[in-house]
Amino acid sequence: MRAAVISDVHGNAFALDAVLAEVWAAAPDLIVNLGDQIEGSADPARAAALQAELGALEVRGNNEEKLWPGGRRAKISLDIGAWLDTQLDAAALARLAALPLTAHVLDGRVLACHGTPHSAWDMLLWEWQNEPERGHGAGFYRARDPRELRALVEPLGAEVVLCGHTHRAGATRVGDTLVVNTGSVSDQVDGDPRARWTLLERREGRWTADFRAVPYDVEAAARWSRQHSPFGEFEAALLRSGEMVGRGG
Repeated sequence: MRAAVISDVHGNAFALDAVLAEVWAAAPDLIVNLGDQIEGSADPARAAALQAELGALEVRGNNEEKLWPGGRRAKISLDIGAWLDTQLDAAALARLAALPLTAHVLDGRVLACHGTPHSAWDMLLWEWQNEPERGHGAGFYRARDPRELRALVEPLGAEVVLCGHTHRAGATRVGDTLVVNTGSVSDQVDGDPRARWTLLERREGRWTADFRAVPYDVEAAARWSRQHSPFGEFEAALLRSGEMVGRGG
């Protein structure tokens, strides 16, 4: 059993193109999409169409919840939402807004969520520690208390729990459960701008996660955003640096 896991495309069709080329070469039995599909400005309509065509097992991210009535409050979020309304039709937006918080596959052996099984906004493996003395949005990831993590994971009864949201790849075992935080297709946090995805495999009853990093045409993505959106300079700086300010999401 081989599953390709993607998350946090954030409207970057150029990064997604590169990831999908590797995904198709890997010939997975299943594709899982952990959400935050369109919230970005590097051709989000094409990114949405590519994802809709995958036939993936999908869950909603926190940014899909922004598509709900009253889901946007901050000015920048409202501005992005107004622009996205000009890029995608109402049916595409409604499809994303209706995605479930969690999904199960393989008779419940694998559980997928964006943040945690209880919230698309929270993190499962890590917590974000702010460092205001270093400037706005500065901080670092801190591991969640392992007792708290066990209390969250054990009742799920899954062999694998998949999550995204942090834009940081990593995995750990909690009892007999493998918890996999897949990397993000777009908007990296570690200074490496390459697109990320994860190949999950089950062999002889054991699960493993192979974290992949894929080069893509960052300049083409930045150029599209500058030419077609009011967010071009921000998008270009974000994609080139691979350093999203603050935590993933």
